Amino acid sequence: MTIRTATVFIVDDDTSARTGIGRLIRVAGYDARLYGDASTFLAEACQTPNACVVLDLRMTGQAGISLLAELASRGISMPVIIVTADEDPDTRHRARQAGAIAFFRKPVDGPALLDAIAWAVGKCDQ
Repeated sequence: MTIRTATVFIVDDDTSARTGIGRLIRVAGYDARLYGDASTFLAEACQTPNACVVLDLRMTGQAGISLLAELASRGISMPVIIVTADEDPDTRHRARQAGAIAFFRKPVDGPALLDAIAWAVGKCDQ
């Protein structure tokens, strides 16, 4: 197993989804930091080199699209990957317009998500 130094912030109010994605990411060698809501993540969010965010769109409290806008307003520009149970063309389009670099429907294909994370953190190195 290759040890990576990248950090993946997982923001999802679904405990089982958050835990499962966190486990997948840790097994792949990334540092996974888990948050159950947007406000907790925002309280700790900072510009972190070599990092990305895996974000659920529909959460209790602040929704994923508004979290993307909040990150931008704070000048935090990490790549964001959307993982959601609610997919329709309009939602996908709004997420992309808000800055998401990838969009996955739950349950997410693990290898595809890891590929997107590798690509996202690779973009941070450029």
